Amino acid sequence: MTIDIQLSWLFALCVLATWRLTHLLAREDGPGDLVVRLRASLGHSWLGAMMDCFFCLSLWVAIPLTWSFDVTLPESLLLWLAMSGAACLLERISSSPGRQQPSP
Repeated sequence: MTIDIQLSWLFALCVLATWRLTHLLAREDGPGDLVVRLRASLGHSWLGAMMDCFFCLSLWVAIPLTWSFDVTLPESLLLWLAMSGAACLLERISSSPGRQQPSP
């Protein structure tokens, strides 16, 4: 099986974008405290709970990024989970030990 080098770069960029956007939404205040105000306005709703969980949120963030690939539906599902999983691994690696979320 030969993997197109451009496809590999696109996947890597999508993983980084998934991690960055998920980190912004779940862990940062955002420019002008916009993101922290959004999280506060969502409160204890299911959207608010999702914004508090990096791992849950990364699944949702990765969905539109899978549309960057011209692949079949089964391949899209695999890419979606792989992008979210890679973003979760990056989060675990980059987080300080005291900030990591417990495993479900």
